[in-house]
Amino acid sequence: MSWQTYVDDHLMCEIEGTNNHLTAAAILGVDGSVWAQSANFPQFKPDEISAVVKEFDEAGTLAPTGLHLGGTKYMVIQGEAGQVIRGKKGPGGICVKKTGQALIFGIYDEPVTPGQCNMIVERLGDYLVEQGM
Repeated sequence: MSWQTYVDDHLMCEIEGTNNHLTAAAILGVDGSVWAQSANFPQFKPDEISAVVKEFDEAGTLAPTGLHLGGTKYMVIQGEAGQVIRGKKGPGGICVKKTGQALIFGIYDEPVTPGQCNMIVERLGDYLVEQGM
């Protein structure tokens, strides 16, 4: 299965029981290289991805500054050190799951809830971890 298929079929899928979808999603290598992304995933700067990777290595580094992606600032609200970063901006937010080799991004806006976004992103991330990715 191609990485684009994971984005299209597993991240940008219809959320069970609703007609809602994530706003944007992507799978990047931990080096910041794009493996696959949705058409509307924000154009990001390399230093934004470096900051995300640093947060996974040193939890708490993004709390004072926020998580920036494509020029949008998300307030870091919670996560699991070394595994998941969750952020909020107004009625939407972001979830980033780290696997051994990849970063999985999901961006949402209302009516999608934070929990729905987290479930989609983290479920794919957990699957990839199980596959050794």
